[in-house]
Amino acid sequence: MLQYLPLILTILGILVFLVGFAFVARYLRLWVQSYASSAGIGLFDLVAMSFKKVNPTVIVRSKIMAVQAGLGDSSGVTRQALEAHYLAGGRVPLVVQALIAARMAQIDELDFKLAAAIDLAGRNVREAVQTSVYPKVIDCPGKNSGRESLDAVAKNGIQLKVKARVTVRTNLNQLIGGATEETIIARVGEGIVSAIGSAERHTEVLENPEVISKTVLARRLDANTAFEIVSIDIAGIAVGANIGARLQADQAEADTRVARANAEGRRAMAVAREQEMIASIEESQAGLVEAEAEIPKAVADSLTSGTLGIFDYFKLRNLQADTDMRRSFATGLPPTAATAAS
Repeated sequence: MLQYLPLILTILGILVFLVGFAFVARYLRLWVQSYASSAGIGLFDLVAMSFKKVNPTVIVRSKIMAVQAGLGDSSGVTRQALEAHYLAGGRVPLVVQALIAARMAQIDELDFKLAAAIDLAGRNVREAVQTSVYPKVIDCPGKNSGRESLDAVAKNGIQLKVKARVTVRTNLNQLIGGATEETIIARVGEGIVSAIGSAERHTEVLENPEVISKTVLARRLDANTAFEIVSIDIAGIAVGANIGARLQADQAEADTRVARANAEGRRAMAVAREQEMIASIEESQAGLVEAEAEIPKAVADSLTSGTLGIFDYFKLRNLQADTDMRRSFATGLPPTAATAAS
């Protein structure tokens, strides 16, 4: 057993050397960087981070970056705050970079708590600071909307096609819970359509497009959004179709169709009534012919019973002949034809 003792000691020495080398490589280098930059992170703090499952490299480099930019513990950028933000799933380097950019731009409202909250909310806090320093231009309508212009109609019925550019800067205090760019585009589009629709004539808008910008800005469309509208510029405006005339023509065409339908209905009713009257006349004529057919029979019965004498019969025939002659004089037809026509 003693003969293997040197080999065992050699192996233990190699293991101790490897552990020490790994320790020096992982922690001592970070501690030296922290000490040289006055970051204030001790060697035991670095070891404790590993047990907390915190990446010490991220924390040390972020702390060094903050200290070098003048962001010390007094500004809230402490080791404990960085570790807590890392454990919460935040992007520690991005938050520190945003704080440095805000300090350089003299944006006092952004502190570590607000920046960490914005980052945990899923927003890019560094991009927000950049947009706050350098305003962003948003096209209206949006590029992904599939529309080339905003279409609105003035009171005189003329359509106008408008393109606008909205310049916005980030409102850091409302970035959490504030509406996004889509809301700004929708509100500005609604304001432009409303401003054009309230104009009496489309020429008023063409002569002074600034009226649209002033009207829209006066409505405070950036309320409860993550942005502050700096300006609204009309990039292009063109005259479209005469919507009023088209609507009037469509209405006139619809009225004409209704009138035609009503007239056709009345004509159909008149034709039906005419046919009913013709049928009634024919029915009356049939009744008259039937009644006249009974006259000879009645005369024969009267002669047979003695109620009507032979002289009375001839007087009746003379009266009938005189009536036919007078009718022929009135109609210009022969007596037989006049009697048939009557």
